[in-house]
Amino acid sequence: MTDRADRREQVRQYKRNHPEAGVYRIVNRRTGRMLVGSAANLASVHNRLAFARSTGSTGALDYRLLADARHDGLDVFELEVLDIVQPPAEATREEIAAELATLEALWRERYDPLLLY
Repeated sequence: MTDRADRREQVRQYKRNHPEAGVYRIVNRRTGRMLVGSAANLASVHNRLAFARSTGSTGALDYRLLADARHDGLDVFELEVLDIVQPPAEATREEIAAELATLEALWRERYDPLLLY
């Protein structure tokens, strides 16, 4: 296989295989408050939190966490994956986003609204 054909095949495989999508929560261990969210790429959420911690910068965080991050520091936040979505390979971004939004709403209902960001 030539380099060009190999690259085309890798691109096709990448497009067929979606990154891990799901619902997560970021908990402020000091206050007990939490942000429930969803992402089509859970690794990106983990990476943003890790980047914020490594640089001491709150710019990569969700805006709802900023005040507490500045007050309590970044080390009080803990990321938990609540649910993982396994979309079919042919699912569109819009279909995945709709499924994630539904799951996120269901997870939000489980928690006390006073504790949610």
